[in-house]
Amino acid sequence: MAHIRHRKFNTKDTYPEQKLDNDLAQAVVARGTTIFLRGQCPQDLDTARNIDSHDPVEQTHKVMQNIRQLVEECGGRMEHVTKLVVYLTDVRHREAVYRTMGDYIRGVHPVCTGLVVVALARPEWLVEIDATAVIPD
Repeated sequence: MAHIRHRKFNTKDTYPEQKLDNDLAQAVVARGTTIFLRGQCPQDLDTARNIDSHDPVEQTHKVMQNIRQLVEECGGRMEHVTKLVVYLTDVRHREAVYRTMGDYIRGVHPVCTGLVVVALARPEWLVEIDATAVIPD
């Protein structure tokens, strides 16, 4: 593990009614080079074109693929992700989004905050996630 993950937990224990399985932590102690990502949306990083889907699972896959790609381009790995902030336009998408996100953070245990917002920058976006990663010294 790249950083100290304080009070690890899994959402299947804290939200049993939501059928989630995300490895998270209450706090992360990290030292090194910090990578701050802007909120990632379901669009191609090179063309800025939206993916052709209004499905929260497909949108979340694209968002998490973008996060992984950017972290790797900056010299890091997903295990260096320390914090995620999830913005949803509809609370009913929470389970689908978090289950999908969980595929990308299995064993990582970042801290995570989730918000439901009125809208994102484009009306077709259902999810946006920003991330912070720290490449250890």
